[in-house]
Amino acid sequence: MSAPVKLMIVDDEPHLRSSLTFWFREEGYDVLSAGGGREALMTLVREAPQILLVDIKMPGMDGLEVLRKVRETSPETTVIIMTAYASVETAIQALKDGAYDYIVKPFDPEAISRLVRKAAERYTLISENRELKARIEAAEPALVTAGGGPMARVLELVDQVAPTDTSVLVTGESGTGKELVARLVHSRSPRRFGPLSIVNCGALSEGVLESELFGHEKGAFTGAVGRRRGKVEMAHEGTLFLDEIGDVPPKVQVDMLRVLQEKQVTRVGGNQSVPVDFRLVTATHRDLEDEVASGRFRQDFFFRIHVFVIELPPLRDRQADIPVLAQHFLGRFATAMNRKIGGFSPAALAAMSDYPWPGNVRELQNAIERAVVLCKGDTIEASHFPFSGPAPAAASLTLASAEEAHIRKILATMGFNVAQAARALEIDRVTLYNKMRKFGIDRP
Repeated sequence: MSAPVKLMIVDDEPHLRSSLTFWFREEGYDVLSAGGGREALMTLVREAPQILLVDIKMPGMDGLEVLRKVRETSPETTVIIMTAYASVETAIQALKDGAYDYIVKPFDPEAISRLVRKAAERYTLISENRELKARIEAAEPALVTAGGGPMARVLELVDQVAPTDTSVLVTGESGTGKELVARLVHSRSPRRFGPLSIVNCGALSEGVLESELFGHEKGAFTGAVGRRRGKVEMAHEGTLFLDEIGDVPPKVQVDMLRVLQEKQVTRVGGNQSVPVDFRLVTATHRDLEDEVASGRFRQDFFFRIHVFVIELPPLRDRQADIPVLAQHFLGRFATAMNRKIGGFSPAALAAMSDYPWPGNVRELQNAIERAVVLCKGDTIEASHFPFSGPAPAAASLTLASAEEAHIRKILATMGFNVAQAARALEIDRVTLYNKMRKFGIDRP
């Protein structure tokens, strides 16, 4: 679950501050308060709230001056003006000066809740789109090829399907870049100005996944202290990306199928349907046809998501791309660590070409980061890699044995600290524990 939105109430009336603080904490916000403009600006610097509810008439620094200062020092912060009826014209001026909206006192708590909720959703979408743009700009070069090859076909397929509203299923081994392809489909589609709503289905239990996808009403279950919109609802007019769709429980598959058919969603604990319009992109490392045949995945849901398939090749099938990707990651990490490292020795290039990369591009990225940390000169050597000497050829390894060897190596490197190893492998701890049980790996 994402961190709660931080809201600051700025008003010189203690009773109103207290009432609003209680109300919005019940709604699930992280609430701060300030009794005047100067206190608010100091708190803004220290606590960085995303939304400010500011009274327009306060002694000393009034709401308009607070708005102007916030626009100068923290332009991304959303400001909502609270005003008495007699000051509506001043509030309208505040809108011209950059306020998000205004509300007239005395106000209905439900009305101000709706306004703040809309502001919070706007802030979240702006933040997610900014992050998406940064991640696409940083990561897209990792999809370049050394001239043709299997990834050129992948990018071709992305360009073909992105302008449509067709559902896309991205398949491939862990670490091949399935989420990146989903982000590219979104960023090159007509929905790119809408939200990209992402859910990692494999990392959540059934109950949590239902709440994450469909949202919930206040009191729907223990801990549901306020209404919460789900990722399906938040994807309205944008793209919904469901990663590890093969891990979705049958009940949630049925619920998602209903959402796709009816184009509306009902929050957990609620009875009112909300219209939704989104483009669906899913991803999995599993063979869904085998999952359907074994009865672990619903056939009707499979047909619904299996419309346009983009299969990502493993890194061992992209030998010509390895030096290109390695140089890209080297440039990124050398810059981040302020290191002057120009390239790789012939032995390092040979070691990378011989290694089967069971963790694919993700493992290569981690290996280059580690090498940059260890390198004391201006060239990466073979000794800087976590694997020592050429690994057996990929053809002589099963995927399972390669995965087991890699997991054992990362666990050993991290001193069997499961949390650190999971971060290095870029999987969650539950998945790592499951894989350790599968391969019979015991902690010392």
